[in-house]
Amino acid sequence: MRRVRPLLEGAPSEARLSWDDDLPEGVELTSVLADDPLLKGLPEPVDRLAALTRQRSGGATVLRVPAEAQLDRPATVRLTGTDSDAAGGTPVVWGQLVIEVGAYAKATVVLEHSGSARYSGGVSVLVGDGAQVTVVSVQDWDAGSVHGGQFDAVVGRDARFKQVVVTLGGDLVRLVSNVQYAGPGGSAELLGLYFADETQHQEHRLWVDHAVPNCTSNVVYKGALQGEQAHTVWVGDVRIRPAATGTSTYELNRNLVLTDGARADSVPNLEIETGEIVGAGHASATGRFDDEQLFYLCSRGIDSETARRLVVRGFFADVVQHIGIPELQDRLMAGIDRRLGALPDLEEQATPERAEPEHEDQPA
Repeated sequence: MRRVRPLLEGAPSEARLSWDDDLPEGVELTSVLADDPLLKGLPEPVDRLAALTRQRSGGATVLRVPAEAQLDRPATVRLTGTDSDAAGGTPVVWGQLVIEVGAYAKATVVLEHSGSARYSGGVSVLVGDGAQVTVVSVQDWDAGSVHGGQFDAVVGRDARFKQVVVTLGGDLVRLVSNVQYAGPGGSAELLGLYFADETQHQEHRLWVDHAVPNCTSNVVYKGALQGEQAHTVWVGDVRIRPAATGTSTYELNRNLVLTDGARADSVPNLEIETGEIVGAGHASATGRFDDEQLFYLCSRGIDSETARRLVVRGFFADVVQHIGIPELQDRLMAGIDRRLGALPDLEEQATPERAEPEHEDQPA
């Protein structure tokens, strides 16, 4: 609470992040005022911080992909904080971005957050009927940065939405992702990767609201932690309402604790209000390095440091590969490698605890 308080108490300000965009032909980037009808129709804020962001952003930036457009490369927006004292008394940066993708379009949008800032931002993705949209959000802030945000997606009829969230840097990052379905046949895939270092707090909360028939959702989040007071929180909530017959949903969270002094909290929740579904379930597991994997690699001549690196790379590989942008995938793996370079010799750590058992709930 202490670290997020500056955002909750932040006054309206003219401070802004530095924007740099690389957009394919046909993609538009415009601004709208707070009273624009587009903003009135967005999902409601889920908490106080999101409500403050909506109120104090003074409007929004809108990225539009025309109906039936087939983008040949990602639309990239780089948001950079230029605050040299993000932990001090400098103004909070408020921001709102709306990504509007027309019917039957196919698009990938990459949002990259870096630099130093105290930032509270909202992102709303409106996915038209039959569209296929991937949104990748990378949080690679400098030390001392604070980032709170709400990420909404409204998925149209027979549309496909994929979100990839990657959180590496910052002092505190708290992101809330919400998915709603505007028509039957929609699918949502929510993937996440996070790596918390010493004293970092990273929190990811998800809410998937199945309220219409024949939609699917799949959630996979993986995290690693190292260092004293590294702390991650993952909460996944899925609700299947009475009208959402034919729903198929699954959520998974796994955490790899690399050192003593780090803590991972994982809370999957599933609320089912109809028995007429295809399937629903969740799983959660938190544990240490797999000693057998390390022994196997070391017995084949691989040194312990390289073996540990390979284990962590393998742990994250399936999430990274789903991004589908090779250059970005390579950069992210390089960032993970840099963080692993600070990993102390595990032999100096206390005897590893046994991994917590995987908790799984799979209705018949």
